[in-house]
Amino acid sequence: MKAIVYEGANTISVRDVPKPQPREGWALIKVSHAGICGTDQNIYHGTHPRAKAPLIMGHEFSGTLESNDVPGIKKGTRVTVYPLLSCGKCEPCKTGNMHVCNTLGLVGIDCDGGFAEYVEVPKESIIPLSDKVSNKMGAFVEPVAVCVHALRERDFRPGDNALVFGCGTIGLATAMTLRVFGASSILMMETDSLRAEHARSMGFEVVDPTKLPKDMEAYCKDRTDGNGFDWVIDCAGVQPVASLLLDAVKVRGTILIIAAYAKPATLPLIKGMFKETNIQFTRVYRKKDFAIAAKIVAEDPGFEKIITHVLPVSEAQKGFDLVTTKGSGAIKVMFCFD
Repeated sequence: MKAIVYEGANTISVRDVPKPQPREGWALIKVSHAGICGTDQNIYHGTHPRAKAPLIMGHEFSGTLESNDVPGIKKGTRVTVYPLLSCGKCEPCKTGNMHVCNTLGLVGIDCDGGFAEYVEVPKESIIPLSDKVSNKMGAFVEPVAVCVHALRERDFRPGDNALVFGCGTIGLATAMTLRVFGASSILMMETDSLRAEHARSMGFEVVDPTKLPKDMEAYCKDRTDGNGFDWVIDCAGVQPVASLLLDAVKVRGTILIIAAYAKPATLPLIKGMFKETNIQFTRVYRKKDFAIAAKIVAEDPGFEKIITHVLPVSEAQKGFDLVTTKGSGAIKVMFCFD
């Protein structure tokens, strides 16, 4: 079968590899679409601590069930996959928090993933897709689940306002999810002009935080009746944004960090003390979040606008060049294996 294989830092190949033979408790999926995640970019650059070459990346994917022994799901069903690999034995797992298992693994990092014509996955991880969801959008359920989990886990309430830093995949998916969840207003901030314009085309107001008419705190107070934002959500993960988070949030407001910071960052924490700020982090999702995300993408066609490129497998290098080149205009890039 054809697969996109990580061979080492900044090196991938498209080559023939053996088709998986599912082990006990696992099933075979014929892959249709698979998206490049920020984690895949870290693997590509050789900076992921667990991913070892050679590896078939990819944990955002959809396809068709090829096995006939999955309880409740018929062979030929279109599916997506909940890609977390939890031990089931540690304290987090035993207390209902398998998404933060002490030894959490992921399909596409700790075993071969969905950047191939076929992939084997645990039977219990297979999630049927609604007829309303295309194969392309089936591969987008995973990033939306990240956003659903972030807001549900941290008790976002309808009517709250929000500022979202970053108009990449997670930033836009978060803004879309905020809209679905009933945010009273959403402001986005982005320095990349092409990404900002794309967000505007989706109906969001976007400003460049480096070009504000006044300092961040004064600007945010002006936008919120003198208070600051209820929610300040970091989907950028860079030091310049970290430096602004506590200026943008209101007294006793919430800063939610969804971005995965590749480098250590500093925050002016004294400002957090003065405001009694609630600073929260989030990681991946629960199965319930995945199910909700699947329903959301089925009902709201706006999420599809986040996907800017769908490429054939033969253009694997182009796909990674797009997502790793600043100013390319790419947001979510997918590969099609059909």
